[in-house]
Order: sequence, then structure tokens, then C-alpha cells
Amino acid sequence: MSILYDEGQQAIATESRRVLDARMDKGRLLKLLEQVGEHDQPFWDTAVEQGWTALAIPEEHGGLGLGLIELGLVAQACGAATSGAPFLTGSYGLSQALLQGSDAALASAWLPRLASGEATGCVAFAEGNAALPPSPSVTYADGKLSGTKPAVAGGLKADLALVWASTGGEPVLVVAELDGAARSAVASYDNSRLYADLAFNGTAASVIASGAAARKLALDVLARMAVVTAHEQVGGSELLMQVARDYAVTRKAFGQPIGMFQSIKHRIAEMYGLVEIARANCIHAAAQEGTDEFLLAAADARISATEAYDTNARDCIQIHGGIGVTWELGLHLHMRRARSLAVEGGNLLFWEDVLVNELTGEKA
Repeated sequence: MSILYDEGQQAIATESRRVLDARMDKGRLLKLLEQVGEHDQPFWDTAVEQGWTALAIPEEHGGLGLGLIELGLVAQACGAATSGAPFLTGSYGLSQALLQGSDAALASAWLPRLASGEATGCVAFAEGNAALPPSPSVTYADGKLSGTKPAVAGGLKADLALVWASTGGEPVLVVAELDGAARSAVASYDNSRLYADLAFNGTAASVIASGAAARKLALDVLARMAVVTAHEQVGGSELLMQVARDYAVTRKAFGQPIGMFQSIKHRIAEMYGLVEIARANCIHAAAQEGTDEFLLAAADARISATEAYDTNARDCIQIHGGIGVTWELGLHLHMRRARSLAVEGGNLLFWEDVLVNELTGEKA
């Protein structure tokens, strides 16, 4: 596709940002940092009301039939607003697995509920430092799951989970209703992500893929979620660049705006460059949805967006000096979110390995 968005896509970007700017409340987000197990319900109500939950779900399942490009634009607006719930990404990953999986009845039962926002989903793949462990400790036998998935984003409040498990020595992807699992909240520096340890003890589950097909589908789900996350990171990093720029042209030192000093102007220029590189990679990755190059493009977007958000969160605070670390200013909301998103759905080491394998591994 063109590196430019069409008029419809630009309208989605503008309207989603306008709505969130009007409805998000920094004070509400600050309070959530000190509350384990709570999320920003007004944000989620807005997402449902605006139809963002239905964007990438086909019309025959109650969705809007759009794609990753449009969902990415919404995620970008959510990133700028440091949105207080992780369900857009988790539900999207789950819905795509249901669409591509082998259980059509399960998809028909849950996709309309995910599209309407009545139900929410999460993706439980990681164990320890492995985003997709070759031998998952969670096991599936006789229609039931056993074992624990640690620190699952959205796991504390989600209704349904996509779980990476094993059976008879081979991997399987299963879908489990979480009312049959024990959940333990995980306190973190970004509590609105609703991290939870999910303990399965004979929890009923349905297989949607097994063996090599399960791994292929799991990688595709991770790649799709990585592109959504990368857009969210771009939204946050762009906002931080703009905040740093605006402060630099108004705050004075030695009789002139601090933006006149090379150490500041060069840093803001570097922030801008990181944002635009990551943005271009996100657009390219979203446009490659469904192609053989999608996994490579997703890894590229994820790596560059993580670097942009991490760097801009740090540098924006540095440009502000002492006031940058105050609770009231709220720049730490982005610092916290940058660190959370950097590890959700696979950290940089995982995506760098994916990138190298796509460039020099079997495909090469």
C-alpha cells in the first residue's frame, strides 16, 4: 500500500484521538496505579461505544470487517492517551485465532460477543522469559487444562483465554473460559494492565490447532498483536516528542528558550526520527497482513517502536528536568507503559530472534 493513509483511515485516526482527548482523565489514571485489579472502565466503555472492539472482526460475526491498518490507528490514539485497559490487543489476538482455528462452532459462539464488547479475551503464551516456550508447562488432556501461566496481561478480568499448551509432547493452541480458572492478581508498576497468574486445574478447554499448525498460528497471533502494540507505542512516543518540543520552546534558561541549546534540539530531533521510522514500519507491517512477509514486517515494527517509546519516555523526562519526575505531571505514566509494552507479547530478544530467523533462517 501507499505510505499514506486514505481519507477514511485518516478520519478514523482523527476521530479516535478526538474522542480520547475529550474523555481521558490523567487523575483517574494516576489513581489506577495504586489499585491492583482495576482498569479504566470509562475508557473501555468508550472503546465499546465507538465500535473499536468490532473493527477487525468480519461482518458475518457482528464486526465491521475492517483490518489491522484501521485497528492500528485506534491503538495509536490509545497509546497517546495511555489507555487504561489491555483488552483491545488481547481480544484481537484471540479473535484472529478463532477465525483461523479449526473450531467453527466456537468461533461462531464467541466472535459476536467479542465484537460487541460483551466479552473480552487475553492471550496466555509466555512462561518465564520465553514468549512462546518450545515445551510449555501447561498441559492439555481429556479436554482439560492443567498448569499455570504467569502474569497474563488482561488475565484478571478477561472472559476467555487463548492458551499455548502441550499434549503428548506436541504443542496445542486451546481456548478456555476463565470462569473455570483460578486468578491471582500481580501487582506491577502499571496496574491497569490487569496482570494475573492463571492457574488451570482441570479447566475445560477446546483445541483449535495442534502440532506445527499450532506453532504457525501462535506466531501469527503474536505478530498481529505485536503490530497493534507497536502502533500503541508509536502513539505514546509521538505524544512525548510533542510534549518535549512544546516545553522546550516555552521554558527559558539563561534568558532564552531551552530549545535553543543544541543538547536539547538535537535530542528532540532524534525523538522525531525514531517516531517516524517506527510509524513507517507500523504502516508497512499492517499492510503486509496475510502475506508471507508479515512476520518479518511485524518484528521490524515491534523492535523500532519499542526503541522509540523507551527512548522518548526517558528523554522527555530529562528535557523537563526536575519537574519531569513529579507525580502530578504524569510523564511517568508513559515511562511505566513503555516498560510494560516492551515485554508484553515477547520482549526485544524474542523479536530480534524472529527477525534474524526470517532474514537468515529457513526462509533465506
